Amino acid sequence: MADPVFLITGASSGIGAATARAAAEAGYRLVLGARSVEPLNELAADLGGDERALARRCDVTEWDDQQALVAETRERFGRIDVVFANAGFGGRRGFQRESVDHWRAMVLTNVYGAALTIRATQEALTESKGHLLLTGSVAGRRALAGSLYSATKFAVTALGEGARQEFNGTGVRVTLIEPGMVDTPFFENRPATALRAEDVARAVMFAVSQPPEVDVNEILLRSVDQEG
Repeated sequence: MADPVFLITGASSGIGAATARAAAEAGYRLVLGARSVEPLNELAADLGGDERALARRCDVTEWDDQQALVAETRERFGRIDVVFANAGFGGRRGFQRESVDHWRAMVLTNVYGAALTIRATQEALTESKGHLLLTGSVAGRRALAGSLYSATKFAVTALGEGARQEFNGTGVRVTLIEPGMVDTPFFENRPATALRAEDVARAVMFAVSQPPEVDVNEILLRSVDQEG
């Protein structure tokens, strides 16, 4: 199909922005959601402007924001073919290190926000026999000492499998993308050896580019030098 539509949350930087660029190169029209509006608008302009990219502020923890993003997408482009529930952030390890407010925001964004994205886009994806992707993590496969972030990504792993089972029989594919350390603004001190956001974007596009009868359920990727 010409000009399919690819919706990304957490699209203003890092993995989301890199995936937007890769999807644009592959011929997708883009819907970009994030809380940071200025970089989102700049990215949309780079990817073709209003005709090819819709940029809107979207706090994934707000149900009204998610509904509005989906409604405007369907009004503007008529369909949604791929959804990448990518919004999320982390925190320092140790149960005494982050504020409880930071914890609350992280759990709401990483888990509740991803669940709301599934809920908001389920009807449109079913109509298009589309593809849902979620950003998990290596930390969602093995617990990290003192890491509530790890617990949120275990929850995303469960969301991905739960969505796969619920979509079964509809033609909708579901993929969990589980990167290790990525050199993005996620880290205050950038890791010397890590994946690039573009590496993760290629994994996303690999899953999306498979024939419609092929569902790549999980992609776990690390830098070749990552120990854990």
